[in-house]
Formats: sequence, C-alpha cells, structure tokens
Amino acid sequence: MSPSLLKTHPRYKIASIPADGIGPEVIEAGVTVLKKLAETLKTFDLDFTNFDWSSDTYKKTGKYMPGDALTTLKKFDAILFGAVGAPDVPDHISLWQLRLAICQPLQQYANVRPTKVFKGTSSPLRNCKAGELDWVIVRENSEGEYAGHGGRSHTNQPWEVATEVSIFTRHSVERIIRFAFEVAKGRPKKHLTVVTKSNAQRNGMVMWDAIAAEVGKDFPDVTVDKMLVDAMTVRMVLKPESLDTIVATNLHADILSDLAAALAGSIGIAPTSNLDPSRENPSMFEPIHGSAFDITGMGIANPVATFWTACEMLTWLGEKEAADSLLDIVESVCEQGIMTKDLGGSATTVEVTTAVCKEIEARLGKPKTV
Repeated sequence: MSPSLLKTHPRYKIASIPADGIGPEVIEAGVTVLKKLAETLKTFDLDFTNFDWSSDTYKKTGKYMPGDALTTLKKFDAILFGAVGAPDVPDHISLWQLRLAICQPLQQYANVRPTKVFKGTSSPLRNCKAGELDWVIVRENSEGEYAGHGGRSHTNQPWEVATEVSIFTRHSVERIIRFAFEVAKGRPKKHLTVVTKSNAQRNGMVMWDAIAAEVGKDFPDVTVDKMLVDAMTVRMVLKPESLDTIVATNLHADILSDLAAALAGSIGIAPTSNLDPSRENPSMFEPIHGSAFDITGMGIANPVATFWTACEMLTWLGEKEAADSLLDIVESVCEQGIMTKDLGGSATTVEVTTAVCKEIEARLGKPKTV
C-alpha cells in the first residue's frame, strides 16, 4: 500500500503523576479505562509516562519534583494528576511544591469544574430533578487569594503578625472572565453568574465587578447576573436550576466547587481541568477529591471523578466524540447500580473500573466478521 494511503492516528503523550493517598488508585483506574477506550476505538493512541513525584519522594529527597520538572512536562500534550497531601507533611508545603508549582509557571490560569447529577445517582437536595443541577464553575487559578504574597514575623511571640495578601491584576481578572463568558456562550442556557464579595472587599472585588461589566458588553447573547459569595451558597442549595456557568476567584470558586460536588451527590465524581487556554503549555487534569488518606489502600475510592477528568482531557485534546462516549458509558455504569460506597453502592474501585471497560467493549467494539 502506498504510504500516502496509510491512515495515521494522532498519538498523545500523557504525563501521569499519581502522587499521594488514593491518587495512585484512581489514576491507575483512569489509565486502564483510557487505554481500553483507545484500543477499542482505534482512532487515537495514548502514551503514558509515570512520574513518582509525591510526599514520599519529598520525605526521601526534600523535594517533590526535580529541578528540570517543568521542562520535562512541557514535552507532553497533557498531564493527568492524582492528588497531593499527606498527614505527616504540612499542607502548604505539599500544595506549593507540587500542584501549584506546576499550575502557576505553566500558566494554567483557567480551572474548570463541571458538576451534574449523574444517571443512577441522586442529589442530597430535596426534589432536585435530573438536569436541574448542571453547572460549570470557572475558577481563577493563578493569583487572587492563593497568590502566595504575605509573610509572618515575630513568630510565636504575643505580637506575632501574619499577612496573606490577595493579588488581583486587571490582566488576570479580564482573561478569566472572558474565558468564562466563552464557556457560557457555548452552553445551551448562555447564562453566567459572576461571584464576588464586593460589599466587604472593596478593592479587588469591586474591580472584578467592573471588569465583568466591561467584558460582558462583548457577549450580548449571554445573560449575566451577580452574586455575593455567601448568598451564592444559599442559591446553589435552594435554586440550583437558576444557575449554569459560574465564575469566581481562586478561593471562592475552590469552596463553591466542593459544595457543588456534594450537592451533586459526592465529591468522588467531580473533575477538574487546569487549562492554559493559549495552549503554549500542557494543561493538567485532576479529580477534585484530594488524597483521602482515610480510605487509602482500602480499594473503595471512587474512580468516577478520574473517569470524568479523563473525558475533559480528551475533549481538550480534540477527541470530543470519544470523550462524550466515555462519559455516557460511565453514567450508564452508575445507572446499573455499580457504584462505590460514597454514592450509595457497594462496588470496589476495581469493580467499577472493570464494569466501565466491559461497557466500552460492548458499546464501542467493532462487530466481529465471520
């Protein structure tokens, strides 16, 4: 056959960083499902490279990552991240030396967290019907309350002082709000809620409101409303159907997205994308649930958040059809009652993973010819 007639498939290089706690368990499940999907569809290939950057590495070497870690990661198309955090390492060390040490220098400034009630699961909200809780929370991921500015002096003295300075720049606020408007524009409701705390935080938050109003003029087809973050928690609980796309600061969206996941049924199903919309750097995809050392090694961690995270990664890589198929399959497995304990089921991590792989083969496998 002529080389020009040979059909080539895109091959994506994925950096896998399982890290801590249940991270290795759910990342193993995610990689298993992704490999099964790629092998079954035969329309793209995935190459995984595993990096043992974790709290164990930190305790052995004094560092989570080697000095050339960012240069190494830039060679990949995407990063699949597990979770970071260990009981015997202070959280501010683990977070700043691994996750934030990747997100911030790689300009992954858009943190995107979709949430919905899956088929076969239920929301703890009374009378919440399917489709009424279907949100995307867009979180500013590069500065704000997590900018790392501030310090401590006179430590352990009665006059000790600690400052935590929130940094809001017009550049970063405008780009995340514009990104959120684009997300809202692409969704059926075309509705964006801007969340701040501008009644009490009269500088940075007032600037957020002003920039949101300015950017909104470029999106006349998107309906916009504004909420204070405390009132927003009430609205999420009492009127979930009134929300669609939400944009908020680093801290506010971090908190609201955990509430959103709980309202959808479990934090064990929620995904996260850390995106560099310019695509100059690889983006990083991770489940929202954290390292969960209380259930580590028990085999009951919910892999659904990692599966949904994998779908978000595939969509970002340009494989939306495959991503949509996988998400529908994961929902179907939940609908069959094959779920972990946090969703009211009794299945193990491996059992859920096996069920998803079987469903991939059943639905997407090509019929055998006689």
